[in-house]
Amino acid sequence: MMSFHRCTRWRLQGFSYTLAVPLIGLLAGCQSYTRAPLDLQAHRAAFAARSMDSEPVALFSDRLRDLGQHAPDEFDLRDGLSLAEAEVLALFYNADLRMQRLRAGVSEANFENAGLFEDPVFGFDGADIFSPSAPFEFGLTLGLTIPISGRLGAEKDRAGAALEAELRRIVDAEWRIRGDVRQAWVSWTAMHERTGLLGEVFGQVQRIGAVTDRLGEAGEISRVESRLFSIERSNREAQLNQAQLDERVALSKLFALMGIPDDAPLTLLPAFEAQQLTQIESPIDRIIESNTHLAVRRAEYQVAEETLRREIREQYPDIKIGGGYGSEGNDDRLLLGLSIPIPILNANRGGIAAARAERDVARAAAEASFENLIRGYRLALATLESVGLQRDRYESEIVPMLDDQFGEIERIAELGEVDTFLLLETVTRQFEAKSRLLDLRIIEAGASIGITQLLGPETPLKPAPIDDPSEKPALADAQGGEG
Repeated sequence: MMSFHRCTRWRLQGFSYTLAVPLIGLLAGCQSYTRAPLDLQAHRAAFAARSMDSEPVALFSDRLRDLGQHAPDEFDLRDGLSLAEAEVLALFYNADLRMQRLRAGVSEANFENAGLFEDPVFGFDGADIFSPSAPFEFGLTLGLTIPISGRLGAEKDRAGAALEAELRRIVDAEWRIRGDVRQAWVSWTAMHERTGLLGEVFGQVQRIGAVTDRLGEAGEISRVESRLFSIERSNREAQLNQAQLDERVALSKLFALMGIPDDAPLTLLPAFEAQQLTQIESPIDRIIESNTHLAVRRAEYQVAEETLRREIREQYPDIKIGGGYGSEGNDDRLLLGLSIPIPILNANRGGIAAARAERDVARAAAEASFENLIRGYRLALATLESVGLQRDRYESEIVPMLDDQFGEIERIAELGEVDTFLLLETVTRQFEAKSRLLDLRIIEAGASIGITQLLGPETPLKPAPIDDPSEKPALADAQGGEG
């Protein structure tokens, strides 16, 4: 029994060197794992320093301008933050954009590794007959798959289409972020002006209240009438406090879009910057050609097309061949094997049917998006026209008349004839008119921004060059996709 074990061990050791070579080859092609722990403390420090180090953002702004994208002539936060500079900050730091770019990195990795040949398969078979004199029989094989179906090319094309779709999503997200920043800037500016307006009204009510207090002490007005002015004064103070909170909330939302902390030492320059809407001969054609959301839908439809093409290729067989070396009865042998599936029962019918259905869904999604965009464009145009007429009426008639009314009442008051109720009513109407004018300006600016967003950029855009473009060529160019 001992000799049998020694004999078997000797035979197996003779083949250990033969097995070592393919095993070493297997390990050589493997990657190693490196831990990358999440360090939120380090991110906290980097997040807090964003508004302090403007040099990388300034370089990014210059690159945007060189590419023909909207950017300030000079990025300098020392003289205050303008709307154009806020857009650049958002493109550089916005958290949602960062995640969208990282998702594109996943698609890029898939694209770079798509269409690769399957790994060869090493096989070993051995048999030891329970007899000391019997030879050890073995066979070594190496199998390869030859993809004659064209499925690898289809897989590569599908991965390229998926990458292009992710790049389109980045462009769409960047275009939407620009619009969101503009809208948030308008909202904050309006809140800032409303706070100032309420501060003026509160001061006027306080002055009127001081007069009514004197009149009440002199017995010229009743105690009930005097109490009404006290209530009005407290009400306006509460409105002022709420307006200050609303302004702070609007500013926080704006800072969140820019991706910088709320306590950043920045001075924002409030402004209602009007959107310059150029006359377009065929706005519907412009939406079809330039709208960034439709570009995403087209890219998604192309992914569905390439997916169907890949599934159809999957039904065709690939050849699997194998060869090797073996020994049986001390006779050396050359091993050869070949197999090819016969697609008559399965033929990937399920995958093809699902891919066709997904393509129909992608088509319907693109068509539905187009319909919604057209409705949104026409509604924005109607809103812009209607609100513009209302704003003109308030600016040219209502607000000036109330200003004149307030001025005349103040001049009468200087002569000693004070109608405090008329003065308070005028102040109230004056505030309501100016507040409504602010609301109209917000709605008008929103409609204008919305139209710009729907029409899309004048020239095709590519993802913003966050990384150094010299490190890697633009994948959108490699894919031949629209910019």
